[in-house]
This record gives sequence, structure tokens and C-alpha cells, in this order.
Amino acid sequence: MVKLSVIVPFYNVQHFAPDTLRSLRANARDDFEFLLVDDCSTDGTGSLLQRAAHELPGAVLLRHEQNGGLATARNTGIDAARGEYLTFLDGDDWLAPGYFEQLLATIEGLGCDFVRTDHTQCSGPTRTVHRVPVGRRGAVLHPRDAILPADRSTSVDYAYAWAGIYHRRLADAGLLHFTDGLRTAEDRPWIWRLHREAESFAAVGLLGVFYRRGVATSLTQIGDVRQLDFIRAFDQVVRETAADRDAAALLPKAVRTYCAIIAHHLGAIDRFEAPVARRLRSLAAGALKRMPQPVLDEALDSMDHQRAVRLRRLRRRPVAASGVAA
Repeated sequence: MVKLSVIVPFYNVQHFAPDTLRSLRANARDDFEFLLVDDCSTDGTGSLLQRAAHELPGAVLLRHEQNGGLATARNTGIDAARGEYLTFLDGDDWLAPGYFEQLLATIEGLGCDFVRTDHTQCSGPTRTVHRVPVGRRGAVLHPRDAILPADRSTSVDYAYAWAGIYHRRLADAGLLHFTDGLRTAEDRPWIWRLHREAESFAAVGLLGVFYRRGVATSLTQIGDVRQLDFIRAFDQVVRETAADRDAAALLPKAVRTYCAIIAHHLGAIDRFEAPVARRLRSLAAGALKRMPQPVLDEALDSMDHQRAVRLRRLRRRPVAASGVAA
């Protein structure tokens, strides 16, 4: 029986994939499987994965005929997974030796639906530890209780899918799949759904994932139209939260976070090509008009002056008949 399925999407990461694959080898166990998803790479990544399929214990190579993005690649891995537990890694990140064995022992000891972990962010030679924003460590908690407060960073803001481990029952219940086709912010609707619908979770201080920040091919570094998928992602968060039984309590958090992300992108708008920048302003203005307006008013009142002014100005943009801001 497969105990742990590790889902690892790869796309054009030939310079980083060797580190990732070596770290998987240092985490191999007879009852672990590594689902290597080649998302239609056009560099040498495919050849590296082909070799790994023969050399890495537990490796299963899955190939996309067309590039579908990270969310779709993860879904391919989830659909193929056979493990009692599932976890994720990105194709340009790496692990400490023996990390997965410790992670598995942690969730089995706690007996909860999912466990969230700290991680190490790597920017060149700089290493920074990032911690799950949950106060109680090593205790089984109700995920819904970790969404609020609205004005502080909470567990739904720590949206890294690879920073944790998940029981198979979550996949069977449809809670682990990502929104197909999202090119960025794919973790946001996913983490909100987990916290609204799962029964139990825990946060632990286990370190072992090394997240490579600042990769030139990463969407976080590229100001192209794919970055604008955050609008679709957060529209989904707000829409699904509005339908929740605790919508009155949870919507302020969803709306305030959405506003903060919009303000962040507007503050860095110079990195976008001019047509994409115009599209960003248009889509963001439309998003502000779709939000529950009284909740939006409260969110803007709670934000710092600079961001609030920027968003209020955008909110006043006229809307065309299509419903998209002019």
C-alpha cells in the first residue's frame, strides 16, 4: 500500500530540477510515490524527468500534451495519487533529507485532516524562516476558527500547498483539487475551502521545505497577463465565502485580503507591459464593484490611507455596459 503520494509539477525548470530530484531521492521510502508532472516543458526538463522515472524509487512520470499551469498540473497528480496521505512540492524547490518521514509521523500522531508547516524561503544565499500564522502549535484545531481576525495575517493567508500534508479523505471529498486553469493565486481558493470545510488541522514548527524565491521564470517575477488570474482566484474566494453559513463573519476577511492584493499589484504596476497594466486597472475596478459594497466600505476604512485612496479612486471608474470598468 502507498502511504504517501508526493505531487511535483515541473515546467521549464531544467536548472533547478536536479536539486529537486536529488532531495526527493533523499526522502524516498518503499511506500512513498513521487508523481512527477511534466506540464509540457519546452527545455531540458522533460529529459531529466524521463531519467528520474527510471532512477528515482517510487517515481511515476505524468506528461501533459499542452501546458495547463500549476493548478491543472497538481490536479493531474491528485487524480493519479494512491497514497493514504498527499503532499506537494514545486519543481524548483527542494527538501531536507528525511523530511517526509517526519511529516508523515506528525500527521499520524495528531490524527487530523491536515497539517501545516513552517518553511525556509531562499532568495539567492539568503535564508529566511516563514512560520504558519497560527498561535497554538502541535494542537488539533478546527480550521474554520483559524480564518479570522480580518485585520491580521491568519492561516488562510499562508496559502502554500506544499507547506503541509493532507489525508486522502480530503481528496475523496473534493477538497484538495485546485481551480483548473488558474495560472497564479491558485492556492487562495484552495486554502479557504480547506479551512471552511475540513474538520481538523494543526500547525507545527517542522522545517524541511526550501522555497526558492526570485526564480526568473516564476509568475511572481513576470508581469504578464497570467498574473491577472488573481482576480479570478479572489472572485472565487469572495463568491464561495458569501455562500457560507458564516458569511457575515468571514466576508470582511475575504474582501479585505482581496483589496490588499489589488493594492499590491497596483503599487507595482510599472512591471507590467502597458496593455496588461490597463487590463489590470480595468479588471480590478470591476472586482471592487462586484464585492459586497457595505463590506468593502468597512474594509477600505480599515486600511492605511495610501492604499485606501488608491482603491477608492479605482472604484469610481465608470463601468461599461459589459460590466467591465472602462
